[in-house]
Amino acid sequence: MSVLTARNVSHAYRTFSLVGASNRKTVLDHVSMEIAAGQTVALLGRSGCGKSTLARLLVGLERPDEGEVLFEGRPVDALSREELRAFRRSVQMVFQDAVGAVDPRLTVGEIVAQPLRHLLRLDRAECRSRTARLLGLVGLDRSDADKLPGRMSGGQLQRVCIARALAPEPQLIVLDEAVSNLDLHLQIRMIDLFDALRRETGVSYLFVTHDLRLVERFCSRVVVMDAGRIQEAADVSRPLALTSSAGRALHEAVLPAMPALRQT
Repeated sequence: MSVLTARNVSHAYRTFSLVGASNRKTVLDHVSMEIAAGQTVALLGRSGCGKSTLARLLVGLERPDEGEVLFEGRPVDALSREELRAFRRSVQMVFQDAVGAVDPRLTVGEIVAQPLRHLLRLDRAECRSRTARLLGLVGLDRSDADKLPGRMSGGQLQRVCIARALAPEPQLIVLDEAVSNLDLHLQIRMIDLFDALRRETGVSYLFVTHDLRLVERFCSRVVVMDAGRIQEAADVSRPLALTSSAGRALHEAVLPAMPALRQT
């Protein structure tokens, strides 16, 4: 069963300045894709191809101009208040910009506990206990819960955001370049954590990235976008072999060697 489906979605933006509004620029052009339970889908493409906009539509941060997004087969726009609450608990997102994704006035513990309070309605003691466990899960110390974001490095803040996304035990996590700001060692650690959780809980992932090395290690299916359209969709092979012109162009990136795949 599909957890989340985009059906023929289109989206355009218009910018505004002192001289007026610009013409609408199409970012997504009749895109369809779906993510099944327990599946890890890589969404690849160069900057500006529309992949982050698609991710935002899927999690409900923006609405498509045309088409629809479905959660477990039902249009998100038609969900009742309680169903929408379940959707927000079930679909979480980790952004590339960790600094912009957190409230600088809240402590790390309060940031991680936000979905525990608002979506799971846990009491204070339960929130503290679950927050400490989540911080340990992403390689942070429970004492970090008392720190403000300004005292954390960019990599540490990204792990705080990952802990927050994991907190409500979602069915799907959208990772929008979520490990690109981490060093290679931490990237592998986080990817292995995500994969372990997938095998343990059946959580699905949409992994928005441009890093083919991580796609080979982590993903079961790959979707390649260019100019607002899907150019290619296929199961992940090892080594990864992309056949579209947009996919082949991604192979030209020069990247450091990836550690050997973990044996399971």
